Amino acid sequence: MTVRRLPALGGLLVLAVLLTGCGIRATEVPTDYGPAPSRVRCSLAEPDVSTQTAPGLPAQVFLLCGSSLVAVDRTVRVPDGASDSGRRVLVAQGLLDELAAQPSAAEKEAGYTSDVRRGLTVTGPRSRDPEDTLRLSTDPDDLTSYALAQVVCTFSDSAAAEGDGSVILAGPTDRSVRRYSCTDEVRARPGSNEPPADEVAGG
Repeated sequence: MTVRRLPALGGLLVLAVLLTGCGIRATEVPTDYGPAPSRVRCSLAEPDVSTQTAPGLPAQVFLLCGSSLVAVDRTVRVPDGASDSGRRVLVAQGLLDELAAQPSAAEKEAGYTSDVRRGLTVTGPRSRDPEDTLRLSTDPDDLTSYALAQVVCTFSDSAAAEGDGSVILAGPTDRSVRRYSCTDEVRARPGSNEPPADEVAGG
């Protein structure tokens, strides 16, 4: 009888050693180590009022977070009395400045960044351009795919464009102007999906 029980006893000893090695310890006291660390990014815990309280025209700009574009609230100052074409350029420049500015502390903590660099400016159409053309100081082809996606999606969803999900852009040279579209694919993967572009008569 004793010989037959040895294997079972040995198994219990091995099990006890394994449990001890794993650090498992019986306790009758409830333990609370708090919630697991959050890995949720691109989501502000609360609305960032610091970016919404400035006087001006309510607008949205598209920042980068992870591999996607995410819209955030901003305000753009536009002087009263500006003509339609002048107003469009002022709005576009204000949006560029917001894209080039550093994200707020709360946005940085949530993972927001921008690939648009400071110094980028915009002017209105030349004599042969379509009237809603916006000419950048840097050729669109010379922008990174991320920066171009940010600019196109921000402009196309603002008073700087016609509100149809597209915007007509050109650079400082005399190249043909093109109509760029902000699509779901561009917003989801701006690094691998450049905004579709079609040439427009003029330029």
